[in-house]
Amino acid sequence: MITDMSTQRDLSASTGAAGTGIVFLDLKAQFATIREELIAAATRVLESQHFILGPEVEALEREAAQYVGAKFSIGCGSGSDALLLAQMALGIEPNDEIITTPFTFGATAGSIARIGARPVFVDIRSDTFNIDERQIEGAITSRTRAIMPVHLFGLPANMDAILKLAEKHHLAVIEDAAQAIGARWEQRGVGSLGTLGCFSFFPSKNLGGAGDGGMVTTNDGQLAERLRILRVHGCREKYHYELLGINSRLDALQAALLRVKLRHLDEWADQRRRNALRYRELFAKHELAQRLALPYCSHPKGHVYNQYSIRALRRNELRAHLQAQGIPSEVYYPSSLHLEPAFAYLGYGAGDFPNAEAASQEALSLPIYPELPLKDQCAVVASIAQFYRGNH
Repeated sequence: MITDMSTQRDLSASTGAAGTGIVFLDLKAQFATIREELIAAATRVLESQHFILGPEVEALEREAAQYVGAKFSIGCGSGSDALLLAQMALGIEPNDEIITTPFTFGATAGSIARIGARPVFVDIRSDTFNIDERQIEGAITSRTRAIMPVHLFGLPANMDAILKLAEKHHLAVIEDAAQAIGARWEQRGVGSLGTLGCFSFFPSKNLGGAGDGGMVTTNDGQLAERLRILRVHGCREKYHYELLGINSRLDALQAALLRVKLRHLDEWADQRRRNALRYRELFAKHELAQRLALPYCSHPKGHVYNQYSIRALRRNELRAHLQAQGIPSEVYYPSSLHLEPAFAYLGYGAGDFPNAEAASQEALSLPIYPELPLKDQCAVVASIAQFYRGNH
């Protein structure tokens, strides 16, 4: 999933109607902790007057590759472009098929459609929100070229099963890791497991820039070189077009700021996991287990909680109650992609992916950002408990 509903507005200013002061995402709190580092990085770029690609981007690519655990990292203009470039590098063609999930942001399937290929949806698991690896093989045809799992909300998909299927059927694996930088599957970083990994640096992400930005990772040197060419109009040498590429270059200013934030990313992920544990303890205290399903995680470092998404009975009523109480929340995602008009041409209908459709009616995301005060979490859970006590 490449971006989210925060593209429409500034989530850092998302407060409840009752004026509690609780926010869904407080980017200003993060900025305050690293203000001088960021200003120094920005000043360094401004003094250099080198704004696109160049040394800052190259340094970020080296540092990000090492962090993810991949051999190569290629910066680009956005997470959506990362998905598009990954498919271009693989030579995906019109009428090829790529298997993915319908419960994600539109850019996942949109990037497949944009290149002329066909998104083939497989339902999600009800416990993880991620693609159900047990249903993928049944969707493979002679036209299938790749599997595109999404590590939704920061939780890795079952990569062992997916990679085994890909090897069996000679398919590429494109990891949509937009929300999951730093997450690990069996001690390995997401984005280093498949053929290619795609990341977003949209401001609301765990590693967010001051605007759009993205990255593709790979362990394949030939794919890495193709990506470097494709992101600059298909040129290895200026004005000599080897490939049909696009303009998708990462700005030096974004790279400099992201290098600062990358040094703090593990600490922030630990704080998100701490907040997730607090939620679990508070929900248990209020005896809410029968009303809510909490985020799944089988490994302490597996989930990086870009969102903390519960499944809630009477979700829409609960959200209205929270808003009236001054508690912000978000819905990721209010509709499964197979039911959206842009993908109607695929021919899917209501009932085709019941788990994804149920998730769109039940999923509710609560504040989880690293600096979230304990008192705010207590207020969130107390308001949820109040709703269910009054609605037996």
